Amino acid sequence: MTWTAVLIQILLHSFCDSGTGRSSQGDGEIGQMAIKLYTRSIVLIVVITFLSVLPATLCIEDKCSACSAIAEELEHGLLKEKPRNHLDMRHRLDSKGQREGKLIDYRGSELRVVELLDDLCEKMQDYTLEKVDSSTNTWIKVSNWDLLKTNKQEARAHSKALSSFCGRLLEQAEDELAELIKKGSVQVGDVTKVLCEDLSNYCKGTSSSNKAVDDEL
Repeated sequence: MTWTAVLIQILLHSFCDSGTGRSSQGDGEIGQMAIKLYTRSIVLIVVITFLSVLPATLCIEDKCSACSAIAEELEHGLLKEKPRNHLDMRHRLDSKGQREGKLIDYRGSELRVVELLDDLCEKMQDYTLEKVDSSTNTWIKVSNWDLLKTNKQEARAHSKALSSFCGRLLEQAEDELAELIKKGSVQVGDVTKVLCEDLSNYCKGTSSSNKAVDDEL
């Protein structure tokens, strides 16, 4: 029996027990019992409703597909990069008045890593899971939520789940990913392999039925 079933059983048991025991004496006790029954009924309804939507808000069934969507968003960031000057870190002067420090190539800098990864998971809230057929789902990027034809509450739950999954993924792989970015090992066209096979293993040895796409609604 799952913890969900146990919780519901406990609540039902508590609900039923409230009607047993010694007979009530007078209208006051009857009124108190009615209030308790009503309160427990409301609590039970709220808990069951919460548990019914919990899997949709917390679970990512196809982690390879979700990782691929995140990788594609990161790849969009790489594609949008513009040439940048070297970072001038020569802020101090030596005893002769000469500037000390060095020039750092932007492409190998920590600043570039931050700009690519800092708001990546927030951007994943623009995605949701769309059903293609009875056995296939795909992550899509939504440009206008008002035009979405599916259940918007469920669609938002999927987007939050993907954003949370992204946070856990980066927590697991960010250090190694950052080093690969600075070394120039993360190139357009290879991000999914690097992030979802080499670093996280979510897609290694699997063939996902869900593929992230660039379609916008």
